[in-house]
Amino acid sequence: MTVVRRPAVAGAFYTDQPDRLKAEIQGFLADVPSRDGTVPKALIAPHAGYVYSGPVAAAAYARIAPARDRISKVVLMGPCHRVAVRGLAGSGADAWRTPLGDVPLDRSTLDSLCRHFPQVSLFDAAHQAEHSLEVHVPFLQEVLGAFSLLPLVVGEATGEEVADVLETVWGGAETLIVISSDLSHYLDYQAAQRSDRAACLAIEALDPTGLDRDSACGRVPVRGLLTLARRKGLRVETLDLRNSGDTAGPKDRVVGYGSWAFFDNPDGRKEAGNDFAARTRAILDRHGESLLRLAAKVIRDALAGGKGMKLNLKDFPPELGREGACFVTLKRGGRLRGCIGSVSAHQALALDVARNAISAAFKDPRFPPLGPHEVEGLELSLSLLSPSWPFTIKNEADLLDQLRPGIDGLIISDGPKRALFLPAVWRELPDKKEFLAHLKRKAGLPIDHWSDTFRAERFIAEELAAADLPDPKVLWSD
Repeated sequence: MTVVRRPAVAGAFYTDQPDRLKAEIQGFLADVPSRDGTVPKALIAPHAGYVYSGPVAAAAYARIAPARDRISKVVLMGPCHRVAVRGLAGSGADAWRTPLGDVPLDRSTLDSLCRHFPQVSLFDAAHQAEHSLEVHVPFLQEVLGAFSLLPLVVGEATGEEVADVLETVWGGAETLIVISSDLSHYLDYQAAQRSDRAACLAIEALDPTGLDRDSACGRVPVRGLLTLARRKGLRVETLDLRNSGDTAGPKDRVVGYGSWAFFDNPDGRKEAGNDFAARTRAILDRHGESLLRLAAKVIRDALAGGKGMKLNLKDFPPELGREGACFVTLKRGGRLRGCIGSVSAHQALALDVARNAISAAFKDPRFPPLGPHEVEGLELSLSLLSPSWPFTIKNEADLLDQLRPGIDGLIISDGPKRALFLPAVWRELPDKKEFLAHLKRKAGLPIDHWSDTFRAERFIAEELAAADLPDPKVLWSD
């Protein structure tokens, strides 16, 4: 028996009369200024009643009209408003119904996500009365031909968890990603404009940390898209930014709306990598010794019985107060003694260095905690990591062909199993096959493992070792 989710907000958020609904959407689309025919890979669009946000949503959907016969899959994510959700909730229906007809759901992909990602599950209660996804479906039905839908309500999750799911369902030109979000809620007109402009700047900068609880109700799925867009080097374009005071409501208590399009940028990854290398090398040239001293100091203090580090970021140069990702590596006699780090930037660089230094010395599960007698001869190095971006690969041979020994750091994952090698590991494992095989073992995978859900990402890193300093021993002295 076919299970159909019936519309929950037809007749409220939009008309339940098919002819009127079709004409209304066509009217919104007709009012969108013409642009070039470049089709985006992903959209952010609002989800309020059509009288309020319909024109802003139309600015996004008009951009995919040229791909009417090409896009056959739509991944739709939005926030939960009525039922609390842990992670991402899929719908158990076989199809979703609107006044314009039924849309089949991509059941096989959803089932695969539920098997491979602990943050994804079936939870129909989250969809039953939810409007954040439903209001997009009539727009999709109007601008596209036949397509399947993968709707996911996003609740308590991290941007990285959302990004991992998006990465898996990203697909090719046949797949469109739509993220549903409104912006500020119930501020006065001027305050809403300020808040929404700040959110817009964060989105344009692909900065997931720039969105908070007050700036966007769909901040979690938006953060996931921004995280992945940064990895992939996508280009973003703001299409519209207004609020209900501009469309159909009073100006004393408004809701903000925006729409954005994300485009593939083949040169973006190269440019981002080059920019990161130059910018990070400059940071290490100016502040590298200070960072190494900081790492050594927190380790010395912990060995001396200190109760924990207390950093005041105001004591550091502004560059070290900005978010950054690092790995701290310890060796003795040329042998690894601890290595812990951050895969992506999520805190101030100075704080990341300090915390990872403590973890490398005392919390690396491969080694016992560092002892005072081991400080003499301890070698310390830092690696600052760029954002990662995914390989597009068909099989393992394709991945090996694209790997750049001595340059690429590599992250591999399959479901919950994940592991990382820094570019420095190439010194010990210069052969591509051996490099990948050891990384698979680190992830808990057989060395011959391959599957359709296997993913690989590359990053670059800039390294500074204490041995490069004029007097490395000063780090471990008082």
